Amino acid sequence: MRWLVRVGYDGASFQGWARQPGAKTVEGEVRNGLVRYGLAASAETLRLEVASRTDRGVSARGNALALSTALEGPTLLRALNGISSEIYCTAAVAVPYSFRVRSSDRRVYRYYEPGSGRDFGAWKKAAAVLVGDVDVRSFGRSIPRTEPVWRTIESITVTQRGRGAVIEVRAPSFVWGMVRKLVGALREHGAGRLPIERLAAGARGEVRLLLPMAEPEGLVLWDVQYPLRWTNRWEGPNRRQKARARLVFDSLGVRRDVLRSLPVRP
Repeated sequence: MRWLVRVGYDGASFQGWARQPGAKTVEGEVRNGLVRYGLAASAETLRLEVASRTDRGVSARGNALALSTALEGPTLLRALNGISSEIYCTAAVAVPYSFRVRSSDRRVYRYYEPGSGRDFGAWKKAAAVLVGDVDVRSFGRSIPRTEPVWRTIESITVTQRGRGAVIEVRAPSFVWGMVRKLVGALREHGAGRLPIERLAAGARGEVRLLLPMAEPEGLVLWDVQYPLRWTNRWEGPNRRQKARARLVFDSLGVRRDVLRSLPVRP
């Protein structure tokens, strides 16, 4: 059968998603773990695909992977959650072999900004001009300079939390490095180095902006949404296991939010 699985992990523990020789990656752990425990004849038979190949340091609460296996949903989730204490597979649903895991309806990212002394009121005003159809040549990596590259940003919210903030970005699709560049733009405006008129002009594609990229450690792929309903859900860690899992996520607020989203058994 072909299964779609919701997967989360702490980016600090891995050198990104994609397998690399001699490096610990999420894909490598999943592939090797299923083969090691005799749950797949080989890594190739899994036909493993993922919604987002997250970079080194980027975490996920709700990335999505598709794989082929003879295991049923509940058994598959138990097997996947036995591979590594740093990887959580929380839901699964059977899908046809023609299913394209990258063709989601929406992706949701959260960036956990720890900085104190920031003008988050200015951040909210800047975020408002970045909603809608945006030329992302200034807000992504390795994008050709000639023609505009448009993406629709559905919303950007800036929610203060303690001395920092959580920035949530929702869009049907993203280009490489887009959320970290957007956070870099908010930082530049908040620091008084990027007037909002110039930021808006960059979003319209009228000027090219040279923006810094925010650090990867604060970024979490929060959810990848599809027009389907998860039919199998992980029972979740018991309270003792969940207490140990607190070591998995960093201290920027990611840990609290991700752990709250996991189901808990007594």
